[in-house]
Amino acid sequence: MITEIGVLTVAGLAAGFVNAIAGGGTLISFPALVAIGLPPVVANLTSTVALVPGYLGATVAQYQELKGQQRRLGWLFPTAVAGGITGAILLLHTNEALFNALIPYLLLLAAVLLGVQEQVRAWLLGRISAPDRSEVGAIPLVFIAAVYGGYFGAGLSVILLAVLGLVLQESLRRLNGLKQILAFGINLAAAAFFALSGEVVWPVAWGMAIATLVGGLLGGKFAGAVDPRLLRWTVVLLAVLLAISYWLQQL
Repeated sequence: MITEIGVLTVAGLAAGFVNAIAGGGTLISFPALVAIGLPPVVANLTSTVALVPGYLGATVAQYQELKGQQRRLGWLFPTAVAGGITGAILLLHTNEALFNALIPYLLLLAAVLLGVQEQVRAWLLGRISAPDRSEVGAIPLVFIAAVYGGYFGAGLSVILLAVLGLVLQESLRRLNGLKQILAFGINLAAAAFFALSGEVVWPVAWGMAIATLVGGLLGGKFAGAVDPRLLRWTVVLLAVLLAISYWLQQL
């Protein structure tokens, strides 16, 4: 029991710290929950619930960037919530055997998304002068991204940034603010649905949520002292190694 508490505390702290600086905290929290014996589907939805405070903190931190974007939020936030719930429903209707088979591929997808984060940002910066389009055009793309977010979620921020950059002519700071509140809506909606399902392991979720919040605060405090690229590629390597490990277990 003490060992499990230690694993979850360290994983929560690390997930919050990584999310605050580079993203990819799910790639730490989810394997840790599986390691203590939770079934993969239960581990995934419990991880989603535990990481919600971190998304709230990131949203509050960038709240100023949302000024003047209320109309966009009127279209896109309900879309994000609907997609998050849809992804959550899909997860709860995925049997353990199928989800086990999907784990290596979901981890590899998350690793790729995290790995191309800088390229996505550079591409977005190059599109700042591109003609703006109606945010209504982003609805189907945001919905698809939100379904993925509700189902697994690692790398969601990169997908959302790319989707928003395709449609909106905005500074990267304002796109980041919009991305944060949409990601929060997706995860909150999925977490609320999971909570109603009765599948969440609440003692674990609450404990990890506290550790994640503390890790996020530490990440924000020491962000200037840590190379985000090094941290990001460390998490990418971890995800690839985990994917290989899960794949070998299935042979």
